[in-house]
Amino acid sequence: MAQDTAQQAPTAPATPARALLPLILPALVVGVLASLLFVLVSESAELLQHVLWENLPDALGVGRYSVLWMLVMLTSTGVLVGLVVWKVPGHAGPDPATLGLDARVLPPAVLPGLLVATALMLAGGPSLGPENPIIAVNVGLAFWLGHRLLPRAPGGLWSVLAEAATIGALFGTPVAAALLISEALAGRQTKGPLWDSVFAPLVAAAVGSMTTTLVDHPTFDLNLPAFGQPGWSDLLAVLVIASVGALLALCAVCAFPYVHGAFARLGHPMLALPAGGLVLGLLGALGGHLTLFKGLDEIGELAADPEGWSAGQFATMTVVKLAALLVAASCGFRGGRIFPAVFVGVALGLTAHALVPGVHPAVGVAGGVLGVLLAITRQGWLSLFTAAALVASPAIIALLCFASLPAWLLVTGRPQMQLRDDGTAVR
Repeated sequence: MAQDTAQQAPTAPATPARALLPLILPALVVGVLASLLFVLVSESAELLQHVLWENLPDALGVGRYSVLWMLVMLTSTGVLVGLVVWKVPGHAGPDPATLGLDARVLPPAVLPGLLVATALMLAGGPSLGPENPIIAVNVGLAFWLGHRLLPRAPGGLWSVLAEAATIGALFGTPVAAALLISEALAGRQTKGPLWDSVFAPLVAAAVGSMTTTLVDHPTFDLNLPAFGQPGWSDLLAVLVIASVGALLALCAVCAFPYVHGAFARLGHPMLALPAGGLVLGLLGALGGHLTLFKGLDEIGELAADPEGWSAGQFATMTVVKLAALLVAASCGFRGGRIFPAVFVGVALGLTAHALVPGVHPAVGVAGGVLGVLLAITRQGWLSLFTAAALVASPAIIALLCFASLPAWLLVTGRPQMQLRDDGTAVR
């Protein structure tokens, strides 16, 4: 019977090597260019951040992260980004609340405004990361240039290569891109083996990550205290923390359409973005300067001293950062939601460690990041990978696999932190 079934359902033939080899050069070029653009935007935003948050307040005699300066800077960032969205051709792209990692192909005229709005956002302090707009810009550039240089190449090739290259550059490793692509392909009917489909994107991701590593030396390892052999208490802790993280993030996800609708009713980017900036300034005053910006540098400061804050302070930062992510993603700032979600998970895990010292910091951080990312992104492989990469301990992986099961049951079928064009939540 098994033999008959196998004969009735033959597998598609594998793609010959001669068909895959011509894809290597486009993948190499896209990988390098996508990575360099990401590094250029990140470095430019970092330089501007130093001017806005260090040089300028020092020159004016104002505290760098005083309440007054946070209110001024976040509101001013809203005004500047609002001007770009209002006046620059293309209006910095579509509503960012409707965008995910799978970017639309935007017209070339939109891309400069989107880059400017992203750089201003990264430097000014709103709690969003660079991933969504950088992917969108790289996809648009790759599609536009690719069609002119290689018009016979499939149109979808350039988008896939640019997405994979940018994800590889963002995470400093092609593994994240490979996992995301594999997860995306799971729901599609592909021709031949999976590795035929991921061959060219994996080349682009590898080149993108290697370029970023050589130029910028990124790392996700938080250098937390070493984690040894897991025990039953570690399993219980990671199950509880991941589930709490998923539930906490789901609160923000469920509120997302309503908060977005409230800002949309203001009717103009010069109202919505400054108002959002003002709210973010107030949240920064409540949570402290570590709750500003995309959060990647800030989690390093948190993890460097897990005993340096009380459970109440960690919990405050957790809630404030989640609220800041919700507001920044709702009012129109151009940015992604992954990196601030990682901060929320790290702060939650350190809250658990501060409340129950027996919870190992690595277990708390990994569980918190896993649960929050599952709810925010609905990307299982990306959530597992990011949580494991932050801890850099092989022993944590088995615990995370267990913890992903109850957390996934909590989030599956629920709304995602992404909206359709009509403002309703994507499920």
